[in-house]
Amino acid sequence: MVDVLSTKDSWLYKVVQHFLKELSDWVGNDDVRRVAVIVALQRHSNARFDGITKTKTVKALVTEFKTESGCMLFIQNLMNMFVDEGNASEEPSDQSQTTDDNSEMGSVEDKDSNGAMENSDFLKTWVVESLPIILKHLKLEPEAKFRVQKEILKFLAVQGLFSASLGSEVTSFELQEKFKWPKAPTSSAICRMCIEQIQSLLANAQKIEGLRSLSSGLDHSDLGSYFMRFLSTLRNIPSVSLFRSLSDDDEKAFEKLQEMESSLSREEKNCVIGAEANKLHAMRFLLIQLLLQALLRPGEFSEAASELVICCKKAFAASDLLDSGEEELDNDADPKLMDVLVDTFLSLLPQSSAPLRSAIEQVFKYFCNDVTNDGLLRMLRVIKKDLKPPRHREEGKDDGDDDDEDFIGIEEVEEGEGEGEEEMDEAETGETGEDEELTDDSEAVAEVEEAGKELSDDSDGGMDDDAMFRMDAYLAQIFKDRKNQAGGETTQSQLVLFKLRVLSLLEVYLHENPAEPEVLMVYLNLARAFVNPQTAEISEQLGQRIWGILQKKILKAKDFPRGDAVQLPTLKSLLEKNLKLASKPLKKKKSAGNLSKKKQLAMSKRHKMIVSLAQDSTFWILKIIGARNFPECELQGVIDIFKGELARYFESKTSQIKSDFLTEIFRRRPWIGHHLFGFLLEKCSRAKLEFRRVEALDLVIEILKSMVSSGNDESNRNASKKVLKNHLQKLSHLIKELATNMPEKPSRRAEARKFCGKVFRYVSTYDLTKSFLKYLAPEAEAACESQLGELYLNFKKIER
Repeated sequence: MVDVLSTKDSWLYKVVQHFLKELSDWVGNDDVRRVAVIVALQRHSNARFDGITKTKTVKALVTEFKTESGCMLFIQNLMNMFVDEGNASEEPSDQSQTTDDNSEMGSVEDKDSNGAMENSDFLKTWVVESLPIILKHLKLEPEAKFRVQKEILKFLAVQGLFSASLGSEVTSFELQEKFKWPKAPTSSAICRMCIEQIQSLLANAQKIEGLRSLSSGLDHSDLGSYFMRFLSTLRNIPSVSLFRSLSDDDEKAFEKLQEMESSLSREEKNCVIGAEANKLHAMRFLLIQLLLQALLRPGEFSEAASELVICCKKAFAASDLLDSGEEELDNDADPKLMDVLVDTFLSLLPQSSAPLRSAIEQVFKYFCNDVTNDGLLRMLRVIKKDLKPPRHREEGKDDGDDDDEDFIGIEEVEEGEGEGEEEMDEAETGETGEDEELTDDSEAVAEVEEAGKELSDDSDGGMDDDAMFRMDAYLAQIFKDRKNQAGGETTQSQLVLFKLRVLSLLEVYLHENPAEPEVLMVYLNLARAFVNPQTAEISEQLGQRIWGILQKKILKAKDFPRGDAVQLPTLKSLLEKNLKLASKPLKKKKSAGNLSKKKQLAMSKRHKMIVSLAQDSTFWILKIIGARNFPECELQGVIDIFKGELARYFESKTSQIKSDFLTEIFRRRPWIGHHLFGFLLEKCSRAKLEFRRVEALDLVIEILKSMVSSGNDESNRNASKKVLKNHLQKLSHLIKELATNMPEKPSRRAEARKFCGKVFRYVSTYDLTKSFLKYLAPEAEAACESQLGELYLNFKKIER
């Protein structure tokens, strides 16, 4: 069958296809037949049936198990295939892929770099990969599914974590089970795969659990608890040992993680459902994932494991577990728990697996309410960190020197209008993969020195020297790993991955704490990172991720920062910078003609996103200001900011702020328009740029609508009339300017006439026609009659 199906030209091809269909029909819903067919096809094709025949026969059969008994039968057969020496002896083996029973399995990385797996491992690989597929498509009652999960977990743990030092069979009297291993030692690649599957299995179980229920008891539904008990039981069997020997540091870390998980498990059993139980549960799974990760990457996680254990002791007050050398944990001079926990997470993230990262996020979710400003700043510093310092920086100038003037990098962009900008851009975008190859520890040292210069930055001001050193230690570790990974990812791409992982933690924080004042600090740093041109140059994915968090978790979130800690001066500064950013034109470099159309479109798209960010930020900031109910006298500064922006709008062609944007501001926050109405009428009347004047007419009407009440009662009518009367002279002056300087362009002329008609209706509605006409000089009346015709004549007829 394999030979025939591998070649479509064969005259037997359709015959064999028909046979497979008949075979599938024969299997039907009979799990015994299903298992027999799968095992036969895979055993006799060395687990390559689908690959060679270019069909999905085996895959389809595996996904159709629907009963617990069928799953258990299949799992048992997979286990037999894995340890069956009869099949293994038929395949050529490579002794370089195996080790003696009592020897270390060797470096996982060394084994993986040998290239494609040998034939002897193909079948075992398929067995290990098939196990999670069973669970993916299985729909059973929770208790039945848990039994299937346990069976899979036991098999993966036995084959991936342990080896038997005496023979290939061991009986556990405690568990009343017999465990088997292949006679030929399992390769490190297969062991690694088993451990990764355990990690994924536990991570998926944790997600499904969600907010767990203790109604059936912890032991009956907690896969993590079951795994750790199973692990402990097998480790206590004298003739069973871990698949690789551990260093002293790793052995100590392994034992500490086991002990702490056991302690937290006992604590969780006695804990009622709630926040504390969720913290315990999440932390336990993190300890388990870290234990498994330490086996995958020996020598890298012992320090983090020790720090995490200390955090557990402080977080859950497990004083009975304190060692004599750890009594100082209660010292008030020690770092805060969350600072240590955040620092531990940051040290883990660069080299963590997906399940470990998921466990970190779960713990962070339940602890993030206690995150300090220092902890947030450490995470944010990762986001804005660049591997190489900006070029052409003035000597002795700190990153934070211009923070008071420009907190989101606007000034930096503006300063580059000359040749210097072009040179800098070319230098920054001209880095090649070859340059990355030359990166070594000396660059890491340079980064540490550069970090020292950045201490004046406001976003690093809360970090002590130790915290700064640890931060650059993470980056130094990235350099080190890059140097040791021939042909691996570039250092830059590793830093991008690190940033993406830290962004996930920040997203969790924002989701859990949308109303905290610290959200402003997170917004500030993320906005700076997004506007920074290097972000787009380095990784489009990173830019999109930051954009998504800013939009969904901050600017368009249901809640926003509240409380007295949100200071008006800070909000005014943010408002001014965002209005300035929203008005910035797209700069066209001298070299733009040489850019491809795709590159130019990308630049245009990015500029639109930055302007959109500035506009959305403005709405958000104004919403925060409005919610604080500041006294009117304190809000004068906000009005002054808008006056400045309106002045630039009317006086400068370079201002690209959109009239629709300003109109929306006045619609959402009418009080701003009310304070600006007189100023706007004056600027509109004196405008030197015809197109600006016509654009601004919509602003005038928007404000006028909100100022003049639609209510019919006498008090509202009198109030509206008074407001309109106060601005009647300026309105008439604007009408005069439009009539005497009527635009020549038909579309603009139509807009001007439409505006005049609306003003006339408002004036006549409140019986102010006579007062309005008094402000019009004879030449103005003549111009109105000439340019507005019937529109003006009908308005005059209403005069009383």
